[in-house]
Amino acid sequence: MSKWKYPLLLLSGIGISNIGGWIYLIALNLIVLDEWRSPLAVVMLYVMKPVAALLTNAWAGSVIDRVDKRNLMAALDFSRAVLIGVLPFLSSGWWMYVVVLVINMGSAIFYPASMSYITAFIPKENRQRFNAMRGLIGSGAFLIGPGVAGLMFMMGTPTFALYMNALALLLSGVITLFLPKIENKASVRAFDTKWEIIKGDWQVVRIFSRRSTYVMTLYVLFICMLVMTAAIDSLEAAFSKEVLHLSNSTYGYLVSIAGGGFVLGSILNTALSHKLHHMHLMGVGSLIVSLGYILYSYSSGFSVAAIGFALLSFALAFATTGFETFYQEHIPVEIMGRVASIYGLLEGVLVILSTVLIGVVAEVISIRFIVASGSMVMLAITVVLCICSMNKNWEKQYSECYNK
Repeated sequence: MSKWKYPLLLLSGIGISNIGGWIYLIALNLIVLDEWRSPLAVVMLYVMKPVAALLTNAWAGSVIDRVDKRNLMAALDFSRAVLIGVLPFLSSGWWMYVVVLVINMGSAIFYPASMSYITAFIPKENRQRFNAMRGLIGSGAFLIGPGVAGLMFMMGTPTFALYMNALALLLSGVITLFLPKIENKASVRAFDTKWEIIKGDWQVVRIFSRRSTYVMTLYVLFICMLVMTAAIDSLEAAFSKEVLHLSNSTYGYLVSIAGGGFVLGSILNTALSHKLHHMHLMGVGSLIVSLGYILYSYSSGFSVAAIGFALLSFALAFATTGFETFYQEHIPVEIMGRVASIYGLLEGVLVILSTVLIGVVAEVISIRFIVASGSMVMLAITVVLCICSMNKNWEKQYSECYNK
C-alpha cells in the first residue's frame, strides 16, 4: 500500500474534481436557461469548450513542459474554483460567457499537464492499472455527479450547487499540493522571445512526428475516432426522439444504460489491467466502440439501441485506458505537454468542423442517414487503427528506430 499512497491521493483529487465537473455542468445549464429563457444560450455554453481548446492549445504545451506540473495543476484548480464562485453574479450578462471560456481554457491546460505529471510520477509497470482506476473513477462520477447535483438542488438552488463545485475544486487543489514535485523542465535560451519559443516547440513536435510516424499515425487515428463520437453524440437526443420516437423518460433510460456499460467496463478493465496489453485494448476496444455505434445507428427501437449503447460505452472504457497507456509509453515525458496541446488543437478544429457538417447534413437530408454514415466512417477508421495497433512488426520497427 505504501507505493500506492500518493497515486491514491492523486486519484482522490481527480475523483472530487470529476464529480464537481458534473455538478458544474448541470447547474450552469439550469441557471442560464432560467436567466436567458433560450435554448441557444445553453448551446453556446457547449461551444465554449472547443473554442477554448483552439485559443489555448497552440501555446499551452510550451508552458506545461517548462513549469512545475504539480503547482500548475493546483493553481488551475484554485483559479477555476474562484471563477466558478463568481459565475452566479454574472449569469444575466454576456460577461458570464467570457468567464466560462476562461474556465474551459484552464481545463484545456489541466488535462495535458495532468497526463505529463502522471507519466513522470507513476512507474511504468503501474501506469495501465492507474489509468484503468482513473477510468473507473470517471465512470463513477458520471453516475454519482448528476445524483449529487440533484440532491443539492433539493437542498438549495443551482447557485448553491455551483458554490459546492467551487469548494470541490479548492479541495482538489489542496490535495494536489500534498503530492510530490516532479521536476522535468524544457530548457529556454535567454535571448528567445515568446514567439520564438512557441515556434521552436512546434518544430520539436514536427520533428518527433516525422521520426515517430507509426506512433503518431495511431495517435491521429484514435483522435479521429473520438472526433466522430463527439459529432455523432451531438445528434444523440435528436436521433432518439425523432427517429426512434423515444419519450423523455425512455431516452433517460438509454443514457443510464450507457453509463452502466461504462462503469461495468471500467470495473472489468481495472480487474484485468495486469493481463491485457494496452495496444490490444486501444485497437480492439475502438473497433467494438464503432460496432456499438453501427448497432445504434441502424436500430429501429429501444432494445437494439440500448444494446448498441451498452456495447459502445463498455468498450470505450477499455479503449481510453489503452490509448492513455500507449500515449505514456511512446511519447517522451519531456515533450508530452507540447505534443498533447498541438494535436489537441487539431482535434478541436476537427470536432467543430465535423459537428457543423453533421448538423447541416442532418438538417438537409436526414438524421438517420448522417448518423449511419458517421458510424460507417468511424468503423473504417477503427478497422485501420486495430490493424495498425496489432501489427507487432511495425511496433518493433518503431522501437528500434526510436532507440537509435
